[in-house]
Amino acid sequence: MMTFATGKHSGNRAAFTLIELILVMTMMIMAIGVVFPSLEGFFHGRNLDNEARQFLSLTRYGQSRAIAEGIPVELWINPQQETYGLRALSGYTETQANPLVFAVDSTVKMAFSAPPSILTRSNQWTQASGRAGAVTKIRFQPDGFISDTSPENIFFRERGAGGEIWIAETPTHLRYEIQSGHPQSTRH
Repeated sequence: MMTFATGKHSGNRAAFTLIELILVMTMMIMAIGVVFPSLEGFFHGRNLDNEARQFLSLTRYGQSRAIAEGIPVELWINPQQETYGLRALSGYTETQANPLVFAVDSTVKMAFSAPPSILTRSNQWTQASGRAGAVTKIRFQPDGFISDTSPENIFFRERGAGGEIWIAETPTHLRYEIQSGHPQSTRH
């Protein structure tokens, strides 16, 4: 049989006092207060990056859909309402799928460069203007090209902080890419 020795101090346990707990919590709050402003900038930058990548993915999806279905597909941009979306052009198919609509993150502002007024490439699918009021459209043709009436550059700017991401049409007119710095004009 085993026996445990009980001493005078067996009832005393090491514990934090209320003052020690308050001091530890105060130090944690101070540390969070120092770190939070830099984390806030990090998360705002992530929103900008995520928004640009989502838009770029939608351009690739729209182009793939135009080629696969053999119909023009438009990615429309409305900077005033801070929305953009994708839809197949009506009149080319009997059934219309619901268009995709996305709202721009509240920390990000979206803009675009105006498409050129003179067409430089001839294409039978390029018949309508890429702009309608405050809305501009990127038109993906069934042959895989981007319409001349589409904007060359789309800009995503972070509100207040000044960070920005440029998405520019490639010189081959086959897709858009994220550019570092100010993109060059791709149309000659």
